Amino acid sequence: MTSTETAARPALLVVDVQVDVMATCIDAEQTIGNIASLVEGARAAGTPVVWVRHNADRELLKGTPGWEIVPELQPAEGEPIVDKRYGDSFAETDLAERLAEVGADSYLLCGAQTDACIRSTFYGGVYRGYPVTLVTDAHTTEDMREWGAGFSPEQSIAVLNLQAEHTSLPGLQGAVTTTAEAFAAR
Repeated sequence: MTSTETAARPALLVVDVQVDVMATCIDAEQTIGNIASLVEGARAAGTPVVWVRHNADRELLKGTPGWEIVPELQPAEGEPIVDKRYGDSFAETDLAERLAEVGADSYLLCGAQTDACIRSTFYGGVYRGYPVTLVTDAHTTEDMREWGAGFSPEQSIAVLNLQAEHTSLPGLQGAVTTTAEAFAAR
């Protein structure tokens, strides 16, 4: 992991774009389309793509149809897939090793859900020294207000986009980009 000034090779990190997760999220079709564009752009640019899937005891049971990555997005042969049990994609997983194997010292982040796994993986990466760029139009969430969230899904997305752009630690700055801009200059 390095500072943003010396980050040499990003990966595209696609988190929890699974059938049952996306079924409850707002703007799922648009978000999946944006992620598909990112995956295509990453592959064309030679940027590694790393996939993350959530497993849970009561829901998203490993091997069930709802646990699968959505049919519109399929990992290519050789692209790492990391299975996780916690919101932070680094917690008790081999994500750091997978990023190292593909030569990535930073990552662009997209997927679901904004107020859970995306936020946790953004901060989990930053706290571990990774420069993280959140793709502002390629993450989504469900309406969490019935469980006590104070924001609508749209507000949750906007808040994380703002926080990601203004997060900094010594020698490290969070960043944001859009789907259209992510691989335009690479």
